[in-house]
Amino acid sequence: METITPAEQQALSALTALSQVVRLRAFRELVVAGPAGMTPGAIAERLDVAPSSLSFHLKELVHADLVSAEPQGRNLIYRAHFDRMSALLGYLTEHCCGGQACEVTPPACTDCGDPA
Repeated sequence: METITPAEQQALSALTALSQVVRLRAFRELVVAGPAGMTPGAIAERLDVAPSSLSFHLKELVHADLVSAEPQGRNLIYRAHFDRMSALLGYLTEHCCGGQACEVTPPACTDCGDPA
């Protein structure tokens, strides 16, 4: 059996975390929220998910290094790791179009300061 590279392991971890609908939706909410992030209560309300259930899913996203949790007063603020998201997209499209010039160009993120 072949050895899994660190890049492959990171991609597998991220894709595994995102392969569940609540986690995928929570991650998208955090991406939309940008650097300001969101509290678990706000995410639960937007997704119409029980806070206790969402807590489990957010922990999985943190474990996959797709989001971070930062204490802010009495709340936790969750934020998407845009660098990890970009790294995953980069890994998945690294050899796009067989190494030839590619017509598919991802849009630049105008709100997060990430060049895409």
